[in-house]
Amino acid sequence: MDTRGVEGAYRGALQAFQNPMLDLLHRTYAPFVVTVLAMMFTPERPAVAVADAHAEIADALARLRAAGYGDEGDQPLPAGNARDLCRQWVHAGWLVRQVSDDVEVYRLSAHGVGALEVAGRVGGTRTRVSQSRVRTLLEAVERLAQDADPDVMARMARLQTEIDQRRRELARLERGGAVETVEDDQLLEAAENVLHLARELPADFARVAESIKAMQRDVVADLRQDVRPTGEVLREYLERGRQIMDATPEGRAFAGALRLIGDPAQIDDLWNLLRTVLRHRFTALLPEPQRRELAEIARRIEQGVKEVLAAQRQASHVITTQVRNHDPMRDRQVDELLRDVMSGLHAWVPASRRGEAVTPLRRLPVADVGQLRQTVSDPRPPRPPTPLREWDEAEDVPSADTRAWGGPQYAELRAHLAAFADGADGVDVAAAFRAAAEPIRRPVDLLGLLEIVHDLGMTDTGEIETVDAVRPDGTRRRFAFGGVLAANPAPARAGDERAGNDDG
Repeated sequence: MDTRGVEGAYRGALQAFQNPMLDLLHRTYAPFVVTVLAMMFTPERPAVAVADAHAEIADALARLRAAGYGDEGDQPLPAGNARDLCRQWVHAGWLVRQVSDDVEVYRLSAHGVGALEVAGRVGGTRTRVSQSRVRTLLEAVERLAQDADPDVMARMARLQTEIDQRRRELARLERGGAVETVEDDQLLEAAENVLHLARELPADFARVAESIKAMQRDVVADLRQDVRPTGEVLREYLERGRQIMDATPEGRAFAGALRLIGDPAQIDDLWNLLRTVLRHRFTALLPEPQRRELAEIARRIEQGVKEVLAAQRQASHVITTQVRNHDPMRDRQVDELLRDVMSGLHAWVPASRRGEAVTPLRRLPVADVGQLRQTVSDPRPPRPPTPLREWDEAEDVPSADTRAWGGPQYAELRAHLAAFADGADGVDVAAAFRAAAEPIRRPVDLLGLLEIVHDLGMTDTGEIETVDAVRPDGTRRRFAFGGVLAANPAPARAGDERAGNDDG
């Protein structure tokens, strides 16, 4: 044995055994932890409500103690209640506590899933060197060589050889040849190999989801400590949020796998293939747990994909929300306040006595600033406005008619409309405006005319009318509006006069 590198190898082994998965497996109470987690978390139940988990673990402890376990030294059971145990497992990295649909739940971490898979492989059916496993290895090596070889002629030769083999097999079957059957033992080995490969998937999916969540925490932590301009932070972190699947090795690997298994057609084909396998007689040789596990492969893949995509969506949402609401100064103030509170607790707790009454803090203290300035205006007393200058009647009055730039001339417009109607029941508003004199044909007068006919009652003609308005400076503006027929204002005015005489 070469002992020159033993120190580096030993350091590597020490680091490996600090992994939470190996830490779980070599703990004193590892059999109990593995048993409880395996029974509580199943492919159909990836998340368990916190209250339900505590109740189930407490029930499992009570049943095992009632059966006599935990009394002897070689069959230990952990002390403490279920809540404390779950807290320890979360701290050790075997469980993850999170909120899902407003309910606190526990999920297995990637380390917890890996530990259960290792325990299941060691305690279950032992993996054998079989034809199926060797063929899987050879096919993977062949595929790797084909993907790595850039020689076009070699690739074409391999494809032609495969095509010739397929054609000969097809011709044999067309001539009435029988399908070569496979012995049940070989099918059983192939099924065990499939289960061995499928057992690796949950831990892989969990590692991808946890790497995304770890990146989310890193991004938020960096953002809280950032003092760069908000625009720069927005551009950088929102871009990282959109491309979060490309930021970690696990995410990039999952993105590549997702192109194969993310297609619904691929999942449907997998379901059909599994149903075909389960209809075969050799599956009767499989234990019931393995048959159930074989039937649930597609479901476990779907659940894993959904878990990773949900972690990706949540990370993008958290990063985007943090960027939008980010205030570095406020975050630093909150951190300083919390540190002051913790320092005060550390100073107070050693000198306090058990059962000592604590005066509650109703509100946080505020700075004592004495007298603040209440105004920033001129300290001199306010002065009244300058009196208006007396207008001498002898001064010349400006000749310009400032009314020409004022609002609508309602009286003149109503009189013109009545004169243009000339006793008719209805009047075309566009024609009446075109016939008006220039002083009442301003753009503002068009609005006033439409206001008048709206009060009188009007009917849409369904056509678009255009009119030319003249501004006081002589410039013209063309307007378009929906054509309308208005009621004659003369009868309405006469009716109003008659009503006034009757009242008198």
